[in-house]
Order: sequence, then structure tokens, then C-alpha cells
Amino acid sequence: MTGLVLFKYYPLLNGLISSFFVDSFSTQMKVFVGFKNYADTLSNPIFLNSLCVTLLFNVIINPLQIVLAMALATFLLKEIRGKKIFRTIQIVPISVSFPIACILWSIILNPEQGLVNSILAVFGVPNQPFLTDRSQALWSIIGIATWKGIGYWALFLIAGLEEISPSLYEAGWIDGAGGAKAFFYITLPQMKRPLLFVVVADTVSNFLIFAPQYLITKGGPDKSTDFLMYEIFKNAYQYSNTGSASAMMVILVIIVLAIIGLESKLLRDDQ
Repeated sequence: MTGLVLFKYYPLLNGLISSFFVDSFSTQMKVFVGFKNYADTLSNPIFLNSLCVTLLFNVIINPLQIVLAMALATFLLKEIRGKKIFRTIQIVPISVSFPIACILWSIILNPEQGLVNSILAVFGVPNQPFLTDRSQALWSIIGIATWKGIGYWALFLIAGLEEISPSLYEAGWIDGAGGAKAFFYITLPQMKRPLLFVVVADTVSNFLIFAPQYLITKGGPDKSTDFLMYEIFKNAYQYSNTGSASAMMVILVIIVLAIIGLESKLLRDDQ
């Protein structure tokens, strides 16, 4: 219980309290300013840009990861030749830490000598800037995060799929519900609980994503990958503005909780 208070509730409470103060460098003390940090944050164009970038990233990547993870889980449960090889390929992204994955992908997507551009050159496609171009940087990070995440989320979905009784599919087949109908009328309804867990966990993970911005793009180019977590980091550790960073974190937590509440309502298991 003590550990739970120290490592979970105390940081949350401390962050909330800090959002109402600013550091006074003249007196070396914190000064209470009420909701000023929130007002300044919500009127700051840099914060608003990072909020839009973060929301856009999540609107794209969350459904993308869930759909691909579901497809992968369904595929890996089929009796196919080379199943062990595919399972091994699935585990590779999971076994690589996110920082190392970012470094590897920054090399693979290098605009000059990266592997991807070398392959594209074979087909006559000119070098692509990927992580150094405003129009491609966000999509590149989406690709990296998707590669890292779908295998992991597929593990939970596989566990859920294995719990579905084969008799349900047999009854559905007798009633003419095969293929796509079986998936939408049998699989998805039975997967509400595993899907809810994966959707919520994936949402939290993607809102808190930090490694690609910090290690690869530094929020650029032209702030196209300046996510909220990176702005919070900069305010807290580069600008020593803990009050503003705490206010941003509280706003981020409120947004995430609101989205999780909506997802829980939509995927609630009424059985």
C-alpha cells in the first residue's frame, strides 16, 4: 500500500499541485498563480500545435494498429505452413526496445543511404526524405510505432480468440454464417473484452509516445512531430518551467481519460 501511494498517487497529486505554481528564480520559491498556467498553456500556439499533432497521430494510428493486430492475430491462429516462422517474426519487434527501434529505423529511413531508399532506387524511385520532411515525418513515425506495436497487441487478441468456443462457429456455419459474417457476428461480439483492453492500453501508449520525437525528429521538421509529451519534456527539463509542464500533463491526462471513457462506453460488454 505504501509503495502504491509513493509511486502512483503522490506523483499525480504533486503534478496537479505544481500546475498551480510557478518557480520564482529571484526568491528560489514557488509562487501560487492559480489557473494562470492553464490559461497560458491553452493560449500558447506551440501547445495548440502539439495538441493537434498528437490528436491527429492518435486518430490515425489507434484504428490502424487495432485492425492490423486483429488481422495478424487471426492469421497466426490459422493452420498454415511456416506458422512458427511467422510467430518468430511477430516477436522480433516486441523484443526490441523502443529507443533501439527508433535508432534502427532512423538508419533504415536515412534519406541518403537508408535501406528503404536503396530498395526504392531499384524501381527508379528517387530518394525520399521520410523523417526530414514535414509531409512525411509524421507518417514515418506512425509506421515505426505501428511496426513496434501490432505484434504486441496481437498477443492479447490471440488469447481472446482462443477463448471463443468452436461450437459457435459450427452453429454459425449451419445457419449460413461463414467467412465475413462469422467474423462480424461471432468473432467481434465475443472479443469485446479483449478488444476493450487493447484499445484502452493502445490509446494510453500512443498518447504517451516519446522516444521517436526525442531520438529522431526533435519535434521537427517544422514542428510536424512536436507531440504533447515532447513539449512537456521540454518545458520541464529544458526550460525549467515545471508549472507549465504540469498544466500540460494535467490537460493530457484529462483528454486521455475522456477518450478512454468514450471507448469503454462504445465497447462495453453488456453480457
